Amino acid sequence: MQNYKNKYFLAALFLTGWIISGCGGRKNIPDVSHIPIDVKIQRFDEEFFHIDTNNVPERLKLLGQAYPHFAPVYFSQILSFGPSTDSPQLLSPQVRSFLTNKDFRALQDSVEIHFKDIKPVEAALTQAFRLTKYYLPKFQAPQVVSFISAIGNFGAVVMDSTVGIGLDMHMGADFPVYRLIPDYPDYVVRKFTPEYIPVNVMKVVQEDLYPPQGEGAQLVVKLIDLGRQQYFLEKVLPGTPEEIRLGYTKEQLVFCDENEEMVWQYFVQNKLLYTSDWQDIMRYTGESPSTQGLPAGAPGQIGAYVGYRIVQAYMKKNPDITLEQLLATKDPMTIFSKAKYRP
Repeated sequence: MQNYKNKYFLAALFLTGWIISGCGGRKNIPDVSHIPIDVKIQRFDEEFFHIDTNNVPERLKLLGQAYPHFAPVYFSQILSFGPSTDSPQLLSPQVRSFLTNKDFRALQDSVEIHFKDIKPVEAALTQAFRLTKYYLPKFQAPQVVSFISAIGNFGAVVMDSTVGIGLDMHMGADFPVYRLIPDYPDYVVRKFTPEYIPVNVMKVVQEDLYPPQGEGAQLVVKLIDLGRQQYFLEKVLPGTPEEIRLGYTKEQLVFCDENEEMVWQYFVQNKLLYTSDWQDIMRYTGESPSTQGLPAGAPGQIGAYVGYRIVQAYMKKNPDITLEQLLATKDPMTIFSKAKYRP
């Protein structure tokens, strides 16, 4: 237990530092302290595991009333209990089995110890939501709930007016349970840490507000979408290190910065920008330990870095464009052509 407390103390220090730097550590960060948004995370995970297993149907009904937007999605999609979630009576056997499973109960116990004090996360998201409201005036802050996905890789989800945080996917890279699951290699597990909570939350918020281009889009369009997301994260998470926003290690970001021209020339010379081949798209925008075809130091999802630099070039050349206008631009190719990106 003490080990978990120490790790969470360090995470709290990180988030507190993030809040301080986000409130005035840089001249270009607006003061948003007056914006009336205060995030209070509702502990759905705790309420769920406190259900009396001798009275599951009635407790499920009450839980559904308390979380009308989140509960149906949680049971049908996150826990994959299926369409029977429409009826508490039909859902009860699966819920009872889940709640009495000793491994799942041990996981929830670990989560409750690790996130006993949720206030640092609330403060970080409060600042991020206030900055989002500042840049996007029509933004309405969602309800925020916490849950566990049984290590189902749901870091953050959004539905209607609710954002859910999968706390069990942010327990720290050395959380032993992760090592028992072959689907989670080291390059993925290293991001299962508390400091990724604001990044994961704000990513799904941005994608909900401005859905990315669908299947069939050219790689260059996917790059711009990723770049716009990173520019959004830069604005609403100004104290979060760039490598965390991108999901890279510090060494991988250094590689990108030192080899930016080479990386860009690789895309140009191999005529990749206008490809719509899904394998090419995934090779440069999907999560992986490295990028095939580039030196070993190149991170996976290097397309996020390239797109980010293109969007930064565009915004530098067009300083009158607001973040809202950038995100709302229907034709990503307009951004690409006006950026005149030449590293």
